[in-house]
Amino acid sequence: MKSNLQNERISWPHSAAMQNVQHVVYWMQQAQRAEMNHALNMAVDIANDLHATLDVVFVLTGSVPEANLRHYRFMLEGLAETAEHITDQGMPFHFLAGDPVKSILALTGNSTLVVTDRGYLNWQRNWRCQLEQSLPPGFFCEVESDVIVPVQTASEKEEYAAATIRGKLLRQLENFLKPAPVHNYTLKRGMNLPAPADLAILSYRKGMDPGQLNDFAHRHLVFDSSVVPVKAFTGGISEANKLLETFLDKRLRLYSEQRNDPAAEIQSGLSPYLHFGQISSLDIALRALEHCGVPVYAAPELIRAKSGLPPEQAGLAAFLEELIVRRELSCNFCFYNEEYDNYQCVPMWARKTLNDHLGDPRPYIYSLEELETARTVDPYWNAAQTEMVKTGKMHNYMRMYWGKKIIEWSPDPETAYEVMLYLNNKYSLDGRDPNSYAGIAWCFGKHDRPWQSRAIFGSVRYMNSHGLRRKFDMQGYLQKIAGFS
Repeated sequence: MKSNLQNERISWPHSAAMQNVQHVVYWMQQAQRAEMNHALNMAVDIANDLHATLDVVFVLTGSVPEANLRHYRFMLEGLAETAEHITDQGMPFHFLAGDPVKSILALTGNSTLVVTDRGYLNWQRNWRCQLEQSLPPGFFCEVESDVIVPVQTASEKEEYAAATIRGKLLRQLENFLKPAPVHNYTLKRGMNLPAPADLAILSYRKGMDPGQLNDFAHRHLVFDSSVVPVKAFTGGISEANKLLETFLDKRLRLYSEQRNDPAAEIQSGLSPYLHFGQISSLDIALRALEHCGVPVYAAPELIRAKSGLPPEQAGLAAFLEELIVRRELSCNFCFYNEEYDNYQCVPMWARKTLNDHLGDPRPYIYSLEELETARTVDPYWNAAQTEMVKTGKMHNYMRMYWGKKIIEWSPDPETAYEVMLYLNNKYSLDGRDPNSYAGIAWCFGKHDRPWQSRAIFGSVRYMNSHGLRRKFDMQGYLQKIAGFS
């Protein structure tokens, strides 16, 4: 079996097993899209090559850690559009409800090959590991489609900072900045295995009312409904494409200079769509390069450039730094550090200096309820928390400030860490994501360096409201957030 995908993206099934494959199941999980999806393309290639039937399956489960109605609604909006696009291409698409591993196994037999995409969080990797161990040897294929340079290809270890991974990524970037090859599925028929009677399944039909998918999810899943969906973001590739086009046309040339200003509308707004895999970072990078007329081979040098670029290219360089270097550093962090979601992931130097200052007086100690309802003395912090609760997203620069103040207002760093994770994962559409986990860890010194020592923080970087007012139009930010209330 040959593939047009880079070998580094693929965990190949055994060749002996391939001889017996009659049916291919693509278990979609992280890459929730029909476009630029290497795992889907691999499943199509295998099915075509072996003249096997193919089905695309997504398992809805209530066991995703900390997911609530806000997250599910956004995800289901995107999945309905994805299912429509995939059925347009002649591939059956089925929604299952229940335990992912048990549900997929219920559809497989001794001649079924399971292809899936890759995730980096512990629960995602555990699902894939359990499934592979439960299938006959060799009947499992995992394909990287979430990052541009595969994590283990970029580095064989956890990286200390952006400075240590940047060169490794850029040296290999051109080889992976290539569109995912697309082949049409040729057999045009799907599941030939009888599904168990007790398996909750909804087979998508072209033109199906998305409300049927919502009804199916609510009928079979139990999840937290206390966090309401937001109006600021609608899930799906169409919305992601609109945001990307607006960003490239109107904001990219301003991005380098104004991206950190919370009052400005300069950021792309794509992080929720990247989190749910509704659009790929590869697609975004290629379209941004094409928009600016920059060839792929020039991308590494552009990202390395620090000054002397015209506004649009400067914006592109800064945007690609965030999209590729910073995002893939976050995936490196979660892949190689099993403690990514707790305080133990913080570097030893940072934990020591924070511990040395445990006895320092705190100006305020706020309860979780006071923080969650944005009742602090700091109007900028309150606005940031309100932005996240009301819109499902917080401006990136304000998220750093938000985290630093929680450290300052907590009795100890461990409590601060737990509070940050709780609030971010509960309200942010891009929460529970490698970027989020890395961003929270950064507030405590991860991927950063020691700074001048001060109270409470020791040598961990400190941020204050004076810096916000000096750099940005904070009154404009407050007015903007007041409009969300």
